[in-house]
Amino acid sequence: MAYETILYSAVDGVARITLNRPEAGHAVNLALAHELLEASINASEDPDVRAVILDASGSVFGFGGDLKYFESQSDRIGACLKETTAYFHAAISRLYRMNSPVIVSVQGMAAGAGFSTALIGDIVLAAKSAQFKMAYTAAGLSPDGSSTYFLPRIVGMRRAQELMLTNRPLSAEEAQDWGIVTRVIEDDDLAAETNKLAAKFASGPTRAYGGVKRLLASSFQQSVEAQMEDETRTIAELAQTEDGREGLDAFLNKRKPVFKGC
Repeated sequence: MAYETILYSAVDGVARITLNRPEAGHAVNLALAHELLEASINASEDPDVRAVILDASGSVFGFGGDLKYFESQSDRIGACLKETTAYFHAAISRLYRMNSPVIVSVQGMAAGAGFSTALIGDIVLAAKSAQFKMAYTAAGLSPDGSSTYFLPRIVGMRRAQELMLTNRPLSAEEAQDWGIVTRVIEDDDLAAETNKLAAKFASGPTRAYGGVKRLLASSFQQSVEAQMEDETRTIAELAQTEDGREGLDAFLNKRKPVFKGC
């Protein structure tokens, strides 16, 4: 499928979704939001996809929403924002809920919606020179892209308030200290390390990864008893899958498992 604002490929079990509006800092407009949703659906529905990379072309990850585009829609800006966020939020939900691990690879500035998008990664790799900035209130706006959900859960309420109200930037190292970034990598090594990790996930037990993702996603809303019941059901279901049987046999026979993602 041909896209105008993103690049999409699926090779050797790895889907790569690349934001591709470098002339606009990958700012999110209606077209990008729509295409991001299409790509996320393609990745989640493709049985051969067992890992996803979300990155951006050029020197930045994303400057946020396309304010010039929204201003051009001033007579219907409310409707425009509702339509754009409908696609954008649905894309985020698809990526967050899919079985395959999602690796977000960040270089340069991740601001506004760019920062929000980075938060959804199961693994977030950041170049050493990367920076993170909420930036919404600087334009008189409030956050979107799931950041008011994920950020306080990751960094705590006080730090989330500071980042969203003051818009102060975080370096990659500080973002790692706060739990936003999984690992900081030298700029020249970011792409190689991202690809290496994606390849590892693509050969792993995809349904088990999905089980981990779903259990963690529900853990803040449930009692410990309800969470343990979900753990019981999930591990019992996974033990009966092809990969579950393969993993048990490989462990008991002291060999490397060969997972098929099923």
